[in-house]
Amino acid sequence: QVQLVESGGGSVQAGGSLRLSCAISGYRDSRICMAWFRQPPGKKRDSVATILSDGRTFYADSVSGRFTISKDNAKNTLYLEMIDLKPEDTAMYYCAAAPQMYFGCASYNSWGQGTQVTVSS
Repeated sequence: QVQLVESGGGSVQAGGSLRLSCAISGYRDSRICMAWFRQPPGKKRDSVATILSDGRTFYADSVSGRFTISKDNAKNTLYLEMIDLKPEDTAMYYCAAAPQMYFGCASYNSWGQGTQVTVSS
């Protein structure tokens, strides 16, 4: 079972930036999908950014060009660099892991506890 621990959330003004980190442990298979999800208050949890084991990345349209997902395999850490933050980016952010299959990512079955990001106008 993969263990995930997020950090780096906080409160910033619109236009500001933050970097989220997710410490990863407990996985044995290098073929793993990692992703950041977010859940605004009263709304459902949605995917924000995904990185595959080969380094390919995918982003939600709402964050493309502003958020960058990356992974440091030596440090076993997943990152989400966020710039030009907007009030609508306010949410609880979660990192997640899923086995990478031939068809893509399986269901995300490992989740961190979340870190809050609040952007004020």
